Amino acid sequence: MRPRVSQYSDRPPLTSALIGFGALALTSLVLWSLTASLGGASILTDPGGWLRMLDDSTALGAVSNAAEVVAAVLAIAITVVAIVVELAANRYSHLITKLFVREPVNQFVLGLFLITTIQCVWTTVTFTGVEAGATLPHAGFIITFALVTVSLLALLPYIYFVFTFLSPISVIEKICANGFDAIERARSHKVEPAQRMVQGAIDELQDVSRGAIEQGDRSIAMTAVNAMTALVYDYAGIRSSMPEGWFRVSDTLLRDADFVALTPDSIAAIEHQKIWLETKIFRQFLSLMSQCAGDARDVANLIGINTGRIAKDLGCDDRDLTMLCMRAFNSYLRTTINARDLRTAYYIMDQYRDVAEQLLDQKQDDLVLEIAGFFREYGQIAHRAGLSFLLDAAAYDIVQLIERAVAADSETVDRLLSVLLELDQEIKEESQEVSLLGVRRSQIQLATLFLQLGQEQRVQRIVNDLKGERIARLSRLREALEAEDRPQFWELTDRGANFSYLPPERRKFLGPLFERLQSR
Repeated sequence: MRPRVSQYSDRPPLTSALIGFGALALTSLVLWSLTASLGGASILTDPGGWLRMLDDSTALGAVSNAAEVVAAVLAIAITVVAIVVELAANRYSHLITKLFVREPVNQFVLGLFLITTIQCVWTTVTFTGVEAGATLPHAGFIITFALVTVSLLALLPYIYFVFTFLSPISVIEKICANGFDAIERARSHKVEPAQRMVQGAIDELQDVSRGAIEQGDRSIAMTAVNAMTALVYDYAGIRSSMPEGWFRVSDTLLRDADFVALTPDSIAAIEHQKIWLETKIFRQFLSLMSQCAGDARDVANLIGINTGRIAKDLGCDDRDLTMLCMRAFNSYLRTTINARDLRTAYYIMDQYRDVAEQLLDQKQDDLVLEIAGFFREYGQIAHRAGLSFLLDAAAYDIVQLIERAVAADSETVDRLLSVLLELDQEIKEESQEVSLLGVRRSQIQLATLFLQLGQEQRVQRIVNDLKGERIARLSRLREALEAEDRPQFWELTDRGANFSYLPPERRKFLGPLFERLQSR
């Protein structure tokens, strides 16, 4: 499911504001026309007579005053707009200035003020030169004041539009829309300029997110992450119709910061797999992950969630994209472990396992085994870095995969079991109990499932692996498993699962299992 760019909207309906101002203007005009007349001529019933009877000196003074008013309002509007645009550009992205200048509404409104001012000036200059026999003398007066009226009525809606346009949510949506427009343009125009525009849009979204994280605006950073994800989804819908040249890594892309250091073999692989755009976005995700680790965990978690979404929703039809998502997850784990951000790594592993479960349902057993192997590897890396809890989480996730494989009667069960039994192979000789207890607990929990299903051979494999363990330590695990009756962890955590919980229907098999362990 394509994520929404923004989870909320900070823009009230513009239509209601315009209707309100229009109704006010119409009411004022009607009331004025019912009372204002010259010698019985009304501007609505007899506009020609009204203009012919208009006093020259009165009209000239009114137009001169109008010119001063419009010029002053224009100066104030430009000053306010320039300050607001500069503040927004400094806070989030310099692209805001470019987007603002290119916006047609800004060009139209500022142009309207400028033309109105010029009209006032020239009408003042030419007013006394109107011929006495003209059919509609002083028609410039009504044109001028119509422009003045429209300009002044448009001022408040325009200020409202400016503040709405410059809100970071609106800027993000605009950048995302421009990026997708550039992708669509590549189907009928030159490819390299379109690649440059898309590359720029992705960089700007990353800059907005990075700036928002630095400013503490995490909701804005998350919106930018969602925008990059939405761009992947929208692109996937038209990817098959893109020209062949679109998938080549052009000279423009080779100069990009995300590709400039890649080896020729890596570039060739990206071209062959046709995933330069997805690679660009995932490298931006990784850069943001490095910034978020240990600080902005909610943004980091969203990156993991969106990577999982892409893998599950779009990777099912694209194996290369699935493997790219796997490389991204591996990089996230490495980054968070290096940053010693245990909580984020723990949550990312959960999202990674969710992808593996779907791959298991799709019979992509080789990729499932790869992911299980990565769990083992990064769990051991975390343990060596002093983050032993991640080794426990890896054991728990591998057990979840095995249980899913058992339910699906998959041929990968025994190979996944081998990964679990090898999880603590490198540290079995250690004297630190805490480093092994979580792994042993997961193995015991899995053994009760095999006992429940009557799969004696698999039970025996686990028993054989536990033979070197002190029975006193295993007994403490048994007591904890028998006592724990809460499936949800008792604190607020991202996963919420209680690793020590064993379903009641499997607890009764703890006794037979420990009889085997004690009789070894």
